[in-house]
Amino acid sequence: MTTTLLVLAACGGGGGNGAYFPPVGGGNQAPTVNQGKSGPKALVVEVDGLTHAALRDAIAQKKAAALEAFQVAPAWTGGANGTISQQRTTDSQGWATLITGTWVARHGVQWDTGDQRSDAKLAPSIFAIAKQNAAAGYKTASVTANPLYPALLGNEPGTVDAAFDCAGSDACVTERTSKLIDAGQDLIVAQYGAPAIAATASGLKSDAYQRAIADTSAAVGQLLARITQRKANDAKEDWLVIVTTGHGLDAFGASTGLQTLENKTIFIASNKPLAGLPGTGAAAPADTTLLQLASAADIAPTVLRHLGITPAATAYGWNGMALQGAASIREFAAKTGADKDNIELSWKLAGKADVPVQVLRDGKLVASLPAGSTTYADYVDATSDGSYRYVYTLAAGDTALALSAQIAFLKPVPLAPTLLNGLVNYYPLDTLPGVDAKAGASTLAPWAADADGGSLVADDGIRIRYRAKALRVDSRIANAGGTAGYRLMPTNDVTTDAATTAFTIGFWVRMDSICSQGVGNGSPIIGNKNYDSGASEGIAIGLFGSCELRFNTGAGGSTPRGEIKGIHYLSAGQWAYVAWVIDKAGQKMDAYAIDPVKGVQTGSLALTPALIAKLGGMKAGIGLNEDGTGLYYKRQASSPRGAMDFNEFAIWNRALTADEVASLYKAGAPLSTLTP
Repeated sequence: MTTTLLVLAACGGGGGNGAYFPPVGGGNQAPTVNQGKSGPKALVVEVDGLTHAALRDAIAQKKAAALEAFQVAPAWTGGANGTISQQRTTDSQGWATLITGTWVARHGVQWDTGDQRSDAKLAPSIFAIAKQNAAAGYKTASVTANPLYPALLGNEPGTVDAAFDCAGSDACVTERTSKLIDAGQDLIVAQYGAPAIAATASGLKSDAYQRAIADTSAAVGQLLARITQRKANDAKEDWLVIVTTGHGLDAFGASTGLQTLENKTIFIASNKPLAGLPGTGAAAPADTTLLQLASAADIAPTVLRHLGITPAATAYGWNGMALQGAASIREFAAKTGADKDNIELSWKLAGKADVPVQVLRDGKLVASLPAGSTTYADYVDATSDGSYRYVYTLAAGDTALALSAQIAFLKPVPLAPTLLNGLVNYYPLDTLPGVDAKAGASTLAPWAADADGGSLVADDGIRIRYRAKALRVDSRIANAGGTAGYRLMPTNDVTTDAATTAFTIGFWVRMDSICSQGVGNGSPIIGNKNYDSGASEGIAIGLFGSCELRFNTGAGGSTPRGEIKGIHYLSAGQWAYVAWVIDKAGQKMDAYAIDPVKGVQTGSLALTPALIAKLGGMKAGIGLNEDGTGLYYKRQASSPRGAMDFNEFAIWNRALTADEVASLYKAGAPLSTLTP
């Protein structure tokens, strides 16, 4: 195990104003034989107060010669606005992200105060992770001018071999960093503050600010000269140098901490080409497309990959990705799904995007997705309502990226397990032709083979995790004889079976956006009777004006019909659950329509023995968007044809309770999810 030494020192001189950086020379020149070992090494330089636009201008005006050969690209910081990753765009938060590769949800640094410490468990620094590779024996160092930064690693004693607090002196930063380069340190993070001081005091257009940028560039040039000397002495030394800044500034040169584009805009400058660094040489976007670029959180994993440290996806906790990767993951986002039981993940792929994608939750694989996938819904199986937080990791090709996500979880209402009792016919309606899940119990097909009005549509009334398809029955598609609609033909008809003392018909249904069929003489939604007259033998649910449902029974002749009307209404274009319970023995019927806007609507009616005796109607099956003849719309031209959508059509040989019917709607889950 490598023995570490933490050195805290302060350097005087320089004044911290960036006006003058004395050259580091004389006895500090690099030796002809390098100290330390050969191999990969990294220098990260953060320059507080240096904006991307100011750097581009300085390079264009030949005032930043040291960085002219660097790949300079706009980038962003501050986490994602409105999420748990959002953090203030100020000094300490920017530094914490730089050294941990994470946003505030993990590093935990909230304010620019001396009591802040980075969370060493959730967000170990690049120094700590470099030290985990004991075989490499990496020597780490930190040199800072900002007095807030040394304390942020207070929870990580021993991870930095040499730490220098330059107490506001940028000249000290140059001197100490140069000596550390000479000494062969493998990972060095240095920070300058003169441009920030000048911007705050004099503004972005001032001579003082321009001079601070030029002087800081010259200081960085001295560090690069030291590296060049080392490389001349040892061609096997491979240096990655990244220059960046912690956050942007507003038009007045101030650091407000807000999530404005100017505050979120930073830059990443690299001495090496990086495949995952977009926008090199371009101006920063003036809109939210900025978030499609690299982020401050990418720097730590990039540096560590250069040092040969790339954790497996199961252990990946960085909110950034290594920019050397051929594939890039951008705009990784999470939101709570509409049903409040899942987290919807989305992302964009760039570069080598034709690679499979793995999704991990808290280090465990939850999905392996096809190449090019950009979305995934992760369903949470929590035991109770509450707020839950997870870390998701995406792995695509040679690239990985993690995201902290939170959900205000609402436990789904379960289907009543008793709904399997007495279930005699069940059509999930996910495929065509529709097949009864109770094998051999019934058939479902168009009234006429040459009048196929059936098609599949999305069943977006069901909870998202269970969505598949639903059946659209369009009575406008008729054969030459005018026959249209669908017919369910049961093997054992509950309406006529003497052994069945009660039955229930239940299904999801949706009308078109204006309930266009609810005019004229009405339209049968389902029925086994001739619907020319409600007094005809049998049963039917009809659609009338204002999207009203009427539950109708008749016995023919002069016998009064039994009908529930004026109580149940649907919302046009919305899925609702409709259930009709007929109790033969108890001589009554109960009707339910549960609508997303109008709520639970119920009605009851007593039935006469005469009505009960004629429940079988035409005895030719149950029509869907038709009556029991298949010719209603041909006979009733004033009742327009149209499309009705059906899903989860089921028949029970018993009376469902009100609670069972309610669970069918509230659960929004297929009956097939119940274990038989």
